Amino acid sequence: MFIGIHFYDENKRMLKQLLFKTDKRCLYKFIYNLGIKGALSFNRFQKRLKKGEFFPAFHFISVTDDCNLNCQGCWVMGKKKNSRLSAEQLDQIVTETKAQGSYFFGILGGEPLLYKPLFDLFRKHSDCYFQLFTNGTLLTAEVAEKLRQCANVSPLISFEGDEEVADIRRGGKDIYQRTQQAITHATNAGLVTGVAISVCKSNLEMALSPGFIQSLIQKGVTYLWYYIYRPVGENATVELSLSLAEIEQLRSFMVDARTKFDIIIIDAYWDAEGNGLCPAASGLSHHINALGYIEPCPVIQFATDRVGDKPLAEIYRSSAFLKDLKTEIPKKTSGCIIMEDPQWLVDFVERYGAADTSGRDNEADRLRAMEKVCSHGTGKPLPEKSRIYKFAKKRAFFGLGAYG
Repeated sequence: MFIGIHFYDENKRMLKQLLFKTDKRCLYKFIYNLGIKGALSFNRFQKRLKKGEFFPAFHFISVTDDCNLNCQGCWVMGKKKNSRLSAEQLDQIVTETKAQGSYFFGILGGEPLLYKPLFDLFRKHSDCYFQLFTNGTLLTAEVAEKLRQCANVSPLISFEGDEEVADIRRGGKDIYQRTQQAITHATNAGLVTGVAISVCKSNLEMALSPGFIQSLIQKGVTYLWYYIYRPVGENATVELSLSLAEIEQLRSFMVDARTKFDIIIIDAYWDAEGNGLCPAASGLSHHINALGYIEPCPVIQFATDRVGDKPLAEIYRSSAFLKDLKTEIPKKTSGCIIMEDPQWLVDFVERYGAADTSGRDNEADRLRAMEKVCSHGTGKPLPEKSRIYKFAKKRAFFGLGAYG
């Protein structure tokens, strides 16, 4: 009870905006499908672990490799041939995951708004909640209205820098203004709207700016999701990676910002006590790529299992690759293994005969040659100051699992 009162006192403006400016059906689905059912699914996940069983708390699904941009550090760029899941494969993934009591899905690409069966998925599985990871350039007022009618989707719009930085990071033109327009379309439609920023050297100053956060609040954004840039893909751009001091600076800023700003601030890398967290190693989430391969996370592009070979529940019961990865990574780091020791990762996946699922056929060679960089697992732990965030990270999947 005290936690609820404390949260209300500190976040009156945020709650009023969520309650009175969000479309009522969207708000209901957000509270029930994501909040209540999401918490229950996380509890089921924890109970399974205690019994020695495993099925992820939720899935992130790349529905297509197609994209209209060419971003630095994107894992789908440079593929010899783009792929996309069939509507039947996608329906199977969602249906089998629901059978395990999990109803939350992250929908990724490429750019998922290029995937034609997307809205059919949202409408068919109205009992689920979907987080739509989008670059925003295709999120028109018409698209926002279609999302409002579905009501069970939160667009998470990537915001990678100012006018100059955004075009460089995204490999496009006028990205900053197009992203701003997408945010406006989403909030005007009454959607529960999120903004994501992959924090790197070129946008760190903006990410740490109170003015940046206030601008999102003024636009009606509900939540801000911080990621740490991870150098992957054809255009990895390792030099954009944060130093340890910069990672600690980001962590400190987020912990303080959660007590100051009327917006939900989420990360995917630290637990309630500030210890590093790998969602793949913890088993919170796994990624299914556009070819149907089940990967530990989007940036670890190796797999031994594929959707359709067996039921998902059987795959997670029997996959030695996924099981042993969860055991071995924590022995190396609580951070990101692909950043801290990519050579070890190559040795591991080769022992299991895992296929290269990058679509470039050179991922092992790239990782062997890659420079090691710092990740979130090496800094000094900084516990959450906000009681509500501590509670949420311990009792629900909120802020715990994603990709970066």
